[in-house]
Amino acid sequence: MKKARFRSIQSKTMLLTIAGIVATMAVAVLIGSISMQNLATDSAKNTLSLLAETGQKNLDSYFKSVEQSVEMVSTYAKADLENLSLNELNTHVENTRKVFGRTAMKTNGVLTYYYRIDPTVSADVKGFWYIDLDHNGFVEHEVTDISKYDTTDTTQLVWFTVPKATGKAVWLPPYVTDNLDVYVLSYNVPIYRGETFVGVVGIEIDYSTMANNVKSINLYRNGYAYVTDQKGALIYHPVIDVTKMTEAEKAEMPKEFGTDSTIFEYEYKGVRKMTVWVPLSNGMRLTVAVPVSEIYESSTQSIWIMVGSALGVLAVFIALSIFFSRHFTKPLRELTKAAESINQGNYEVSLDYRGNDEMGVLTHTFNRLINHLRGYISDLNSLAYADALTHVSNKGAFDLAMNELQEKIDRGEDIQFAIGVFDCDNLKVINDFYGHDKGNIYLKNSSHLIVRVFKDSPVFRIGGDEFATILMDEDYANRDKLKRHFLSKSNEISSLSEEPWEEIRVSVGIAAYDGKHHNHVEDVFKEADHEMYENKRQRKKDLVHILKARDAEQKK
Repeated sequence: MKKARFRSIQSKTMLLTIAGIVATMAVAVLIGSISMQNLATDSAKNTLSLLAETGQKNLDSYFKSVEQSVEMVSTYAKADLENLSLNELNTHVENTRKVFGRTAMKTNGVLTYYYRIDPTVSADVKGFWYIDLDHNGFVEHEVTDISKYDTTDTTQLVWFTVPKATGKAVWLPPYVTDNLDVYVLSYNVPIYRGETFVGVVGIEIDYSTMANNVKSINLYRNGYAYVTDQKGALIYHPVIDVTKMTEAEKAEMPKEFGTDSTIFEYEYKGVRKMTVWVPLSNGMRLTVAVPVSEIYESSTQSIWIMVGSALGVLAVFIALSIFFSRHFTKPLRELTKAAESINQGNYEVSLDYRGNDEMGVLTHTFNRLINHLRGYISDLNSLAYADALTHVSNKGAFDLAMNELQEKIDRGEDIQFAIGVFDCDNLKVINDFYGHDKGNIYLKNSSHLIVRVFKDSPVFRIGGDEFATILMDEDYANRDKLKRHFLSKSNEISSLSEEPWEEIRVSVGIAAYDGKHHNHVEDVFKEADHEMYENKRQRKKDLVHILKARDAEQKK
């Protein structure tokens, strides 16, 4: 009877222990799964935001170039009118024609440019209209007779009537241009002489120029970008022909397109998508979207692996517990504490038991599981914070590192570090003359040299042609020597290179943190950035001297 009672107590204790372990493991796996899903969501939002911001900068830069061209012509036209009377409009139009022609040729993607005189100002002087449909150069086109239109009606001749009605420069949404049957966007500026409205200068850009910029933005397998107006109406979409949409198809577009929330989800034709939009300088919105299923695909696979590993470990642990429960008291307590730590989200745990028995095997397996979890999380972090082209860390990782340094500064810690900023010279020239694939080679070679020289410091790509590194310990102490070594190696490589994209011409600036002068880590970065630009100016200055010296030598 006593023996039976002893076995009964032992069995109950064993079952209770096993039940506790199963529950703890299940909670740990559940929390790990939730953490992975949340991490995947945050990573996707950050990636979408970065892509949207990059596309925003590219498109805004292009739209600004168009605006500057038209504004420059409008400024000239207004100044020219001040020196002429309205009876001298022919002279004024000819003067403006010459200026506009030179300006339009320097502006990318221009399809037409024009200066139209209000028929109420002059019935004889109509202005001019130039087109370049085949990209072989601008030719003058017969201007449209707008005298038969009601120029106070903004539903007609919108490129003329809207700026006249508003009295302001305006971007117009895409429309089919008069007589050419081409889909365009246009930027138009009204011209006044004093209080008198004289006419409109404007540029129409090829719709496909904007479309190509947007089409280049993609991520995951089926992610893409599109453009809408502020109310959510589609202006460009890579898989929908906006120019041929019927009113019924427009009505089927998700209502979320017009939301004020910059990050949102919507469902279209049975596919759930996560979306981020940013405003463009011309009043439109650039939106980047990706299927939600693709966002969670990697984390779901990791979760299944984690669940399988956990179940395997659990099965082994239960089997060992049944046969050797008397020897598990202390190791089991340690295992329980480790599981509780994981349950709280702390994966930096390790079990020290090294017994040559099944408990030792279980402990080792459990440590491997934790390492797998940390590895999966690390892999997700790598996806979120690695630059796809150069494989160094990206701008997001740099911001995190800067924030960590700032937190140490705010806590009053005595830290020593320096920040290096690098800028790849002539990347635009290489891209323009040899193609972006050669520009990518140039960026990769430059980043590899930075990593090789500053081998003990993290390297980040913080912009299209900009890199940064954070120097600590020995690299911090040897920062000046490393800078000289980097410049020496880049010059050596450039001198031996046969092609421009094989050269490494990088401007560099390094600034060290000084607690007496720097309150914020951003101050150190700005100082390094300033030094880099000084280095860039000096390099250009030295190049000019070298070229002049060569020219003088040749003349001798």
